[in-house]
Amino acid sequence: MRQPWFASDVWLADGWARNVRCEVDAQGSIVRIDADANADGCERIDGPVLPGLCDLHSHAFQRAMAGLAESSGADHLADSFWTWRDLMYRFVAALTPEAIGSIAAQLYVELLKGGYTSVCEFHYLHRDAKGERYANPGEISERIIAAAQEAGLGLTLLPVLYMASGFDGVPPHPEQRRFVGDPEELLGMVQSLRRWHGDTVRVGVAPHSLRAVPPQALDVLVEGLGAIGGGPIHIHVAEQAKEVDDCLAWSGQRPVQWLLDRQPVSPAWCLVHATHMKAGETLALARTGATVGLCPTTEANLGDGFFALPEYVGEGGVYGIGSDSNISTSCAEELRWLEYGQRLKLRQRNVVRPAGDRTGQHSGGETLYRQALHGGAQASGRPVNGLMAGQRADLVVLDANHSSLIGRDRASWLDAYVFCALGNPVRHVMVGGQWVIRDGRHALEEGIATRYAGALRELTS
Repeated sequence: MRQPWFASDVWLADGWARNVRCEVDAQGSIVRIDADANADGCERIDGPVLPGLCDLHSHAFQRAMAGLAESSGADHLADSFWTWRDLMYRFVAALTPEAIGSIAAQLYVELLKGGYTSVCEFHYLHRDAKGERYANPGEISERIIAAAQEAGLGLTLLPVLYMASGFDGVPPHPEQRRFVGDPEELLGMVQSLRRWHGDTVRVGVAPHSLRAVPPQALDVLVEGLGAIGGGPIHIHVAEQAKEVDDCLAWSGQRPVQWLLDRQPVSPAWCLVHATHMKAGETLALARTGATVGLCPTTEANLGDGFFALPEYVGEGGVYGIGSDSNISTSCAEELRWLEYGQRLKLRQRNVVRPAGDRTGQHSGGETLYRQALHGGAQASGRPVNGLMAGQRADLVVLDANHSSLIGRDRASWLDAYVFCALGNPVRHVMVGGQWVIRDGRHALEEGIATRYAGALRELTS
């Protein structure tokens, strides 16, 4: 057992509780947590305590290209997700395994400081710049795992299957050669990573998208994962209108509709973006219990569009948030823009409500945080669904004297955290019972930042 901790104000499953004592085992899981307890023999935590959120969708390497795609071409009207993707391909060609590890470590420290305590890494760089296999097929996967362990961030690793450049099965373009593989190769990687890392890392799979994975290969991957014990399955879907149009031309169905008709979509699945759906798709998806992965800062940056969030949540749909291209590493900013996007779309305020709410009275910050906490935990396949027995001891401590929170009462702390953009009130972060951020600093941040800077200088040269 680790030393128990005690805090005066802790946000539990049913809201804020006073004088909370928490016992954590040697593996970093909560074995007991009680309100109205005493602090005898405990480490005292000063400040409001929140359960840490899972970032359910990240491409770590893209942290290093943040800000490089914001210059317009001669025909600025042609700038789109697809022109951004072209830049991303050129960037990928220059990345070494060492650089990827350095970038990931820097990102993961930043995610911790931004209030996340775990991440789902949607990892699709498997081969070298020439498209050749590494001697160890999991070479870059191991770099990602090492970066997460160095930073102290919980990890769900999702090796990506990528086989085609369009719905009609056209072979990948040369600039996609670092992504390619086949279902058997990917499943072998999953098994190998599970053998080596056991419970320290959760390993699932990510068929990249319907346009990149032919139907038969998707069947093989999903069935093969089930045969080796199952796990999380994440997929990009219906992010761009062009993708929907191309899927209609190919199959006569919209992407989400096609997927729901042909795969056993369940709570093990996470559909990332799902931006462009009809009402029937939204209802059907909500009823599967799957998670939708929403990444508002990236979706805004790429011009994706608005997800039908009120309708989806009203049907009991599950969602979580992700940093995706990592132009933002703040969970509060992701939640803020999730709500703000809906306000801009609907020209209303306080749009996102608890499922089934009829009272009209709720805390927007608490609602967003609770919904994202549940969805992130489900998508990660890890026990990170709040501060309760059986879950990981992952928590964030806010600075009650920060300018965003000072003078606020407990009922408005989460509203102030989510909706006030004046600095970062995250003070301490614990993952698995271990402090990884203390007073806003990570013990290894200087060395990690130095390696990151070196990788960036090499890339930009």
